[in-house]
Amino acid sequence: SKYLQYLDREIAMVAARLPDRRGVLQFHWGGGTPTYQSIGEIEHLFATFRSHFEFLPGAEIALEVDPRVTTFEQIDVLAKLGFNRISMGVQDFTHKVQETINRVQSVEQTRALYEHCLKRGFESINIDLIYGLPHQTEESFAETVDTVIAMRPGRVAVYSFAFVPWKSGQQKAFDKDDLPPPETKLRLFHGAMEQFIGAGYEQIGMDHFALPDDELARARDKHQLHRNFMGYTTKPANGMLGFGISSIGDISGAFVQNQKKLSRYYQALDADRLPVHRGFELSEDDMIRRHVISELMCNFHLDVRAVERRFGIDFADYFARERDELLEPARNGFLTIADDAIQVSELGRLIIRNICMVFDIYLREKSDESPVFSRTI
Repeated sequence: SKYLQYLDREIAMVAARLPDRRGVLQFHWGGGTPTYQSIGEIEHLFATFRSHFEFLPGAEIALEVDPRVTTFEQIDVLAKLGFNRISMGVQDFTHKVQETINRVQSVEQTRALYEHCLKRGFESINIDLIYGLPHQTEESFAETVDTVIAMRPGRVAVYSFAFVPWKSGQQKAFDKDDLPPPETKLRLFHGAMEQFIGAGYEQIGMDHFALPDDELARARDKHQLHRNFMGYTTKPANGMLGFGISSIGDISGAFVQNQKKLSRYYQALDADRLPVHRGFELSEDDMIRRHVISELMCNFHLDVRAVERRFGIDFADYFARERDELLEPARNGFLTIADDAIQVSELGRLIIRNICMVFDIYLREKSDESPVFSRTI
């Protein structure tokens, strides 16, 4: 296709600018459903990438799939190419919910694809669920969770639904009144969390669950879990490249995002320019706060002394205001604060985003207020 031809050109253009940085530790196809491409197109794009970059030993090679459009033959080809991780979109198995969001897929269809992935030897299979969807109830979502638990994937993600009809035209098909109220939405996640933990899964970061023998769980126990735009990982890298329209990269202390419109993406490449839409250079303060937030979100633990050594700061002085603001949630049992560490409690994991908001200087500048925990819960 025309788009893939331009994607080939972008990959070659970026690779030419990185002659000494071609090793890849984590490779992810996402941004939709790559298996909408034909087998020939999948093989061609993968070959293009391999001709410019080299997978390092133990590299994660992953992609997202939609069970409605992914065939057994595509899975066979992906396994042959070397893909070792796969993430399957489910969202919810309740038919009324599926009809409303225009994503109807049966349990049987999903289970068949999942079992075929197991047969083909994928090292890790993840299933994505979403809570807060229109017409979801505590009972119906609990049934979906039970169905997923019976399949026993190594990892599960339970994401919060964001209602943004001004961005997603598809969401205009239903009304805000169809969504569960905030109190019910919180119970949806809490109920799912209890089900997964009761079934032997362990909570990973904000919204993931993994079986105890999964490397994500082992890394979390050692406080070595990391997160990037692709999700949680045990393999930190010193940069991330994004290819294709609207993709986001994180390299050399800056974020960069590609053009969002296809026509502008083509125009830039036709002019022999990288198809960059915008960029943002991180300050030293950005780096410090990103590290603190990442550690708390990933590991529910912050080694204060390690932060001081890494960035050359006095934590208590640098984050004096933030420490004061955390005293209230600490008194309520959400976390403990010591001179050398901050530890999030089991209860605090439910509001880990809110805890991390305290360290978000940009959010503070927008509101000029301290985060209000009672409102966000």
